[in-house]
Amino acid sequence: MPYATPEQFVKTFSERETVSLTDEKRTGTVDNDKLTFALERASNVIDGYLVGRYKTPWPDSPGILIGYCCDITRYQLATDHRILSEEMRLRYDDAIKFLEKVASGKINLGRDTSGGVIPSSSQMRIYSGVRQFGRESTDGGAF
Repeated sequence: MPYATPEQFVKTFSERETVSLTDEKRTGTVDNDKLTFALERASNVIDGYLVGRYKTPWPDSPGILIGYCCDITRYQLATDHRILSEEMRLRYDDAIKFLEKVASGKINLGRDTSGGVIPSSSQMRIYSGVRQFGRESTDGGAF
């Protein structure tokens, strides 16, 4: 199951760009089969980095992986058509660097090793120390 859907890809990069990346038959529409295959291919790349730390695939996608899946998909589609831009390459490189950090443990995706979501603790405690500047320490006056 891909980390991003075709609809999310179109929302991220526009229908016009999606058509230019997928429409090999020049119909003027998005080739959903080609886009779905490319999203699955990008998700496999992501899983290749995550599999060392997490049980994959996940039934739900962490939001950050949706964007990176779209970036990797865009890069792969653009290189298929030889219309790669510098911005596409930089976004792809950023995605790969992020995945390398996840794989090395420098970044945690909020999941345990089985892929389950780690519940966050909503409890926060604040302790204050002794007052540094009060009436007692300044003899009741200003500085």
